[in-house]
Amino acid sequence: MSKSTVLKVDVRFGDCDPAGIVFFPNFHRWMDASSLHFFMSCGVPPWHELTPRTGIIGTPLLEHQTRFRKPAVYGQTIEIHTSVEEWREKVFVHRHVVRRGDDVLCEGTETRAFCIRDPEDPSRIRAITVPEDILRLCQ
Repeated sequence: MSKSTVLKVDVRFGDCDPAGIVFFPNFHRWMDASSLHFFMSCGVPPWHELTPRTGIIGTPLLEHQTRFRKPAVYGQTIEIHTSVEEWREKVFVHRHVVRRGDDVLCEGTETRAFCIRDPEDPSRIRAITVPEDILRLCQ
């Protein structure tokens, strides 16, 4: 079982398209921000602090799926509820539910991996086994 976190977002004028509704890529941007917020809320240091100690540079996105249900508009406050739906050996699946009050606006999943720079070729990255200490903090 995973912890669950909530990131509040105030929808701004610039987040919206000419029709006045949130332009869909902004939901992806907010889910990405909520992914990092999840780990930091669980007590995991920011990636720039982990890199010198562990080599972990972050959790790059491997796959993203979203289902949109209702729009959000300028001036509203929405919440991104984030948890880990599944832990695998080298990847995990983040689940995001975007809400406005009791209304579900969209749901998304992100498959991500903990990565380090490849010691043999630092211009490349490679996935590592999910660190036990991070797993414990997030469950």
